[in-house]
Amino acid sequence: MAYRLPNLIWLRAFEAAARLGSFTAAAGELGLTQAAVSHQIRSLEGTLGFSLFIRRARTLELTEMGRAYVPSVRKAIEDLAYSTQGLFGPRVRRLVTLRVPISTAVLWLAPRLKAFRSCHPDVSIRLLSAIWADAIADEEIDIDIRVGSGAWPGHQARLLSEETVMAIAAPETSAEISSAADLSTRELVHILGFQDQWGRYFKSADLAYDPRSPGITVDTSLAAVEIVTAGGGVALVMKRFALDLAASGRVSLPLDREIPLGQAHYLVSPAEQRPLTAEANILLDWIVEAFADGSAH
Repeated sequence: MAYRLPNLIWLRAFEAAARLGSFTAAAGELGLTQAAVSHQIRSLEGTLGFSLFIRRARTLELTEMGRAYVPSVRKAIEDLAYSTQGLFGPRVRRLVTLRVPISTAVLWLAPRLKAFRSCHPDVSIRLLSAIWADAIADEEIDIDIRVGSGAWPGHQARLLSEETVMAIAAPETSAEISSAADLSTRELVHILGFQDQWGRYFKSADLAYDPRSPGITVDTSLAAVEIVTAGGGVALVMKRFALDLAASGRVSLPLDREIPLGQAHYLVSPAEQRPLTAEANILLDWIVEAFADGSAH
């Protein structure tokens, strides 16, 4: 007996959008674009000859026919899922591999992953921190975050967040620093790739700076933070790092002054990137939100 059924992929998109109340949320769950979900549902509506959703600017509401149809569709999908799991075992969720610059990973992202895992305990994450972006093959990475100008040959970059830097000092020295001039008398910690920061910082305060002045140079903000907390000098680090470190009491922020980093955090992907899994899209959406609000605790 032949069954007259709509495309099952369209039905899955319809059920997800009805349950989540959003084409965008459905797209994230299904590992598709919002446009793809919208197209699938329009195709389903065209096949059925009825509208299933009332589309408004900020809301999505089921029509009377949509409300009548969704229980049957949901039950059919659930029955199919239970039958598949019973016969073939549970689906193994794919590990999401996330590559992040080491200082961003340790000083900012890692402390926030507990909040993500609390909301999404079934999404497994492999966090790789790499100082050099090409140390791991692109094909092994699902989500790649880099700091730079946004230009990586053969890759496309999506801006996550412009960054500024602030001065940090050991808590016990904070009272001794009330101006940028006071900072200039301290041991300055420099970070490779950002050696011009102190010069730009002092210029913003109309102070002279000799780049030949003695100091300590390290290759990561992480190392700079450890030197500062040990009382070995002052450093300029990203504001998002500085605020977290100050909140924990590890460092002090002696001055409110901040200057642009000159680089930003980007999501980077190969020009011909494979589609992301549903799990990777869930983590990606959370990362974008975390960078946007600066906290995501």
